[in-house]
Parts: sequence; structure tokens; C-alpha cells
Amino acid sequence: MGSLDLSSPNFSPKIDPNTLLNLFKSQQNHLNFFFQNLDLSQTLSFTQTLLNSRGTIFFSGVGKSGFVANKISQTLISLGIRAGFLSPVDALHGDIGILTSRDILVLFSKSGNTEELLRLVPCAKAKGAYLVSVTSVEGNALASVCDMNVHLPLERELCPFDLAPVTSTAIQMVFGDTVAIALMGARKLSKDEYAANHPAGRIGKSLIFKVKDVMKKQDELPVCREGDMIMDQLVELTSKGCGCLLVIDEEYHLIGTFTDGDLRRTLKASGEGIFKLTVGEMCNRNPRTIGQDAMAVDAMKKMESPPSPVQFLPVINHQNIVIGIVTLHGLVSAGL
Repeated sequence: MGSLDLSSPNFSPKIDPNTLLNLFKSQQNHLNFFFQNLDLSQTLSFTQTLLNSRGTIFFSGVGKSGFVANKISQTLISLGIRAGFLSPVDALHGDIGILTSRDILVLFSKSGNTEELLRLVPCAKAKGAYLVSVTSVEGNALASVCDMNVHLPLERELCPFDLAPVTSTAIQMVFGDTVAIALMGARKLSKDEYAANHPAGRIGKSLIFKVKDVMKKQDELPVCREGDMIMDQLVELTSKGCGCLLVIDEEYHLIGTFTDGDLRRTLKASGEGIFKLTVGEMCNRNPRTIGQDAMAVDAMKKMESPPSPVQFLPVINHQNIVIGIVTLHGLVSAGL
């Protein structure tokens, strides 16, 4: 057992709420120092340099700064910008082969004296890449050997010893991600383009999927004629998994809908009289509908809209002909 025995009944660590609050306030003050002292002209030149890039924007760093550099590269990639992370150690063992004279290499380092990055610089220069250092200590070695330097003002680390990189990495992340969004705006990235880079996520699906991508069609449709007896259509009502019948005429024009809820209400109100009733007599002749080119997320909103939510929407064309049905279950299953 080590010297710190947390199982001991005499040891009961607690977080003082005032201490925690003061830490958050201190971090806020440190971040404010960064915002108030950031050189906008440097930042603008850096951002414009990235925007003008005709190659790939590589990011590099060691330790916590390396994690930040990797994350920022991934942010740019998700925005459709050619970017990547180049490990300074792996670069010296072959990976620098990916670097070309068209590329930009951004080096993140709090001190600017990181040995691994300093060893990487002459090799990257030999490849003809444009080098940018992003540092927080004035007059550092890395800034003196790069083509451009961006200074990230750091008051101090939140760590009581001013050692653990917590505030410095926070401002690196804020800086990098804010520049990424500036690039996004300058490149006029559309929602559709953004969604195309996130096809598996909910955001992407909500921006990409249309009703025609998620609707049931043809043999999957629970259809019947208005003259059909209700009791003769129970199999059609229950077997297609839509919870409804689409009432159509001979040319597939939509007349109305009849739901399993309508069936229960009709049975309760008419009893045995239900055996003599047709679907057309009891159907809803003014159902909500949607077109196949509408966004799937809009179909979901329409289902949930007042006066009461519904579980499906008939999909019709401009001639009121039924071409499909979209269900709430289908939308949820699609990840929306």
C-alpha cells in the first residue's frame, strides 16, 4: 500500500466549494488576459496565410501542445480544409516525406524551446515548407528560426506551481479553433458542404437526408380503397408497420388516412357496427402530407407540430399521388 491510503477511515478528501469557485474565476481571469493582449495583426496575418495555402496545413507539437495541434488539424479537416498532424518524432524517422514546398507547418509550443521541434525545423525548411511558430514565451528559440511567429499571451498557468500546462493549452485550443471558424467563414462553407463532411453524425444526417431517402415505397405502402370494409383491411393495417392505412383511388390519388387509433375509436363508438363500415366513412380526409424532396428533419418537425403529434406522413407528388410514407420510427432508425 502506498503512502496515500484512501481507504483509511481517517482520510476523507473533500473539495471546498469556495476553492473550486475561485479556481474557475482565476482561470477566467487568465483567459481574459489572453483575449485582452492578443495581437490581432499577428493573428490576421496567420489566418490569411492559412487561407492562402495551396498545399496542406500541417500542425505539430509535443506533449499537451501536440494533443491541441492534432485536434485543431482535425477541426480543419472536418471543414474541408487540407490539414494533418505531423509528429515531430516520427517526422525525423521518415514521416517528413509527406511535407512539400507548398505546405505550411504550424508548430505549437508554450516555451518555444521544445527540443524535438527545434530539431524538426531545419529538416522542414529543407523541404521548402513555410514554418509558423505559435508560442507564449517572448524571445524564444523557435520563433527566431521560423518564417512567422504568433504570440499567445499567457499570464500564468492555473496550476499553483505555474507548471502544469492547463491555461496555456486552453488558449492554444481557443486560438486554433477560432482561426478555424474564421477560415470556414472566409471560404463560405455552406451547410450542405459541412454536412457532406459529417455524413454519419446526426448533424450531417439532418442536413443531407431527404424524405425520399428514408420513406417506405411501393410494396411497403399500407394502401386500401375508400369502399373497402374496415374489418377486411386489418391485416394491411397491422402488417406494414406504419400504424395506418393510406386511402387511395384507382389512380393512387390520396383520399385520406385511417390509423390504428381511428380503429380503436370506431370500435368503441360503433361496437358490432364496425363490420358494416367502410374505411372511407371513417378516414381522415385532411391528413398532413409532405413531398419527397423535403428535408427529413422537416418531416419530423411537421409530425411533432400542433395541434397534436402524428407518427407518419403520406408522401405525395404535385398531383396528390401517393409515392411513399415516412414514419417517425423510420426517421429515428435513420439516426435523426
